[in-house]
Order: sequence, then C-alpha cells, then structure tokens
Amino acid sequence: MRVGGIVLCGGRSSRMGRPKAWLPFGGELMLQRIVRVVREVTDPVVVVAAPGQDVPPLPPAVEITRDEQQGRGPLQGLAAGLAALEGRAAAAYLSSCDVPFLRPDLVRRMISLLTGETAEISAAGEQGAFSPRPPSIVVPETGGYRHPLAAVYRVDILPEVRKLLAANRLRPVFLFDAVPTRIVGPHELVDVDPDFRSFRNLNSPDDYDRAVSDLTNPPD
Repeated sequence: MRVGGIVLCGGRSSRMGRPKAWLPFGGELMLQRIVRVVREVTDPVVVVAAPGQDVPPLPPAVEITRDEQQGRGPLQGLAAGLAALEGRAAAAYLSSCDVPFLRPDLVRRMISLLTGETAEISAAGEQGAFSPRPPSIVVPETGGYRHPLAAVYRVDILPEVRKLLAANRLRPVFLFDAVPTRIVGPHELVDVDPDFRSFRNLNSPDDYDRAVSDLTNPPD
C-alpha cells in the first residue's frame, strides 16, 4: 500500500503570535523540518496551507494545496490533503507543522498499524471479531487524549469528511465515530517514542522557547 503524507500549516497561530511554519528550529524552519521527517517515511507529501498564506521554501516534489475555507480546523485541511492524494496514495499520515520532535519511527509504526491490521474495528474504536478488512483510521491515544494530527487516514474516507464539513461537524471525533477507527494505545508506541515527544506541539512562545532549549539541552 502506498502511503502519502499531509502536513497542515494553515492555522492562525494566534497564541504563538507569528506563523508557526516560519519558526526557526534546529537550523531550518518548522514547516521544513516536519516535511523532511514525514518525507522520510511517506511519498508523496502534500502541504495544506490557508488561502493566500506564504509558505517557506520546500523541495520541488512537495505539493502545496489550499484549504477551501480558512478557520474550519483540521478536518478542512484533511479534506484538502486527501483530495490532493486521490489516485496517488491509498492512505496518508497526517501531521501538524508544530511538532518539532516528531520521530520517523513513530510515523512508520502508525502506518504499519493501518496496513497490517486484520481485526474488524467498530466505529467506536473497539476491537471485535477478526476480519480481513482493515480500519479506515488509526489514531494514537496517550494520557487519555487522542491525537488526530498524528493519525493515518485512508484516502477513500474523503466523502465522509466532506459530509461532516457540510454539516458543520468539525471535530475529529465525529469522523472517528463515522468510519472504522482503531485507537492505538501508548503501549504500542513506547518502544519507538519512549517519552511520546512526537506528540508535543507548540502553541505559545513559552512552548517554543522550551522546545528550543530542549533541542540544545535534551532533558534526562
């Protein structure tokens, strides 16, 4: 199965006070960093930006597409990314652009849990009787919180995403309830990301400053 990547960068960054995509981090800009990591594992990679948004320079092979409407959250970006990947990939790993400690091995693990899954998963995320049909989504959960921007989505769920957008039901949980979804527990990820830093996103200047400090002086 060919798995692409989608990186969302169209958020307003209101708490950060400046565009997250352009934040310097480790000798590159934040969006460039996330695209580089996602490209290690997936192909093709699509960046979803807001209408009219300036985007940092990216490799020529990375496609930039735009949200149809601004400010409608990650489902709008997911729809744009899945539409761009139709006919070119069967699934996609979805990431935000503000997770500087994203690990390629975590992306690989999440993809393997979609492509190698053989149990029938209910729409509520519970494992049931065995069946050759894989889930449509795999989403990680740590500390009781699900991470929709670190999940893998089959491209063929695009009609369901569009239905939710048309109904103004914008929370990712509505999508998890609508299609077969496998919830990935922390015990399935701890060997590839022991401290779950891949899920650490940056919302404020303090978050950013701490991340820069931790890059230079990693915590024990």
